[in-house]
Amino acid sequence: MTELPARRLLLVHAHPDDESINNGATMAKYAAEGAQVTLVTCTRGEEGEVIPPALAHLAPDREDRLGPHRVGELAAAMKELGVTDHRFLGGPGRFRDSGMMGTEQNRRDGAFWSADVDEAAAYLVEVIRSARPQVLVTYDPDGGYGHPDHIQAHRVATRAAELAAEPAFRRDLGDPHEIAKVYWNRVPRTVAEEGFAQLRAAGVFDRLAAVGDVPGVVDDELVTAEIDGTPYAERKAAAMRAHATQIAVRDPYFALSNDLGQPIFATEYYQLVRGRSGAPAGRREDDLFAGVAS
Repeated sequence: MTELPARRLLLVHAHPDDESINNGATMAKYAAEGAQVTLVTCTRGEEGEVIPPALAHLAPDREDRLGPHRVGELAAAMKELGVTDHRFLGGPGRFRDSGMMGTEQNRRDGAFWSADVDEAAAYLVEVIRSARPQVLVTYDPDGGYGHPDHIQAHRVATRAAELAAEPAFRRDLGDPHEIAKVYWNRVPRTVAEEGFAQLRAAGVFDRLAAVGDVPGVVDDELVTAEIDGTPYAERKAAAMRAHATQIAVRDPYFALSNDLGQPIFATEYYQLVRGRSGAPAGRREDDLFAGVAS
């Protein structure tokens, strides 16, 4: 068996582009430092809106070829971040993008939102037992902003972490493995407010998103870790730029298909929800692996 790197990080995301927006700097930092960074993406993002007019034909209401195109965008983004282990849950196309909450896409055959959680989690258990991460990063129970695939990604990641550690569960998927620390993606409210104030002053976008529209914004005291990714800010912006159907980057800002400006955060924030903090009492961790034995 090949010896694994001393530090191993697993991130579970709903669609291609979510990882670069939320964790691009973190992923680039740990990859550059020699940690094993494993990304699992739950869908190919087939229901996304397409920004460039030249690619509008890929949209789900036209040729419905956006999913395979976004697989290529994700590969390009991972190259920018230096991440070599990126996988789709159950393989590319196993689960389809469910669209926004309350739409008919939620109920389509194969939609991730309608998948059985334990069945979907089994695919992730196999990844966990092979990659053996000490740290898992995913969304909070609301998925950060209520998207059904983000909520389901949280449910599947949480369940898979439980099942992977259970000796009696599916030994054909590998030896049991317990993840030491689980984090949710967060943005401190004061950081979001400051970022939007700078964006407003810059005048880069005619219209801005609201602070509350940024996934994972919470009161500052809930944030337990901050990863300074400033040296990797350009890599993060490049990875976001690779997702060209979904993101328009005007570094250090960006917009999605609604053309509402948002800041790109070079420092990324997390809330520890399982495991023991490696920081002194009252302080935020500056390393997701703090206190973790190799």
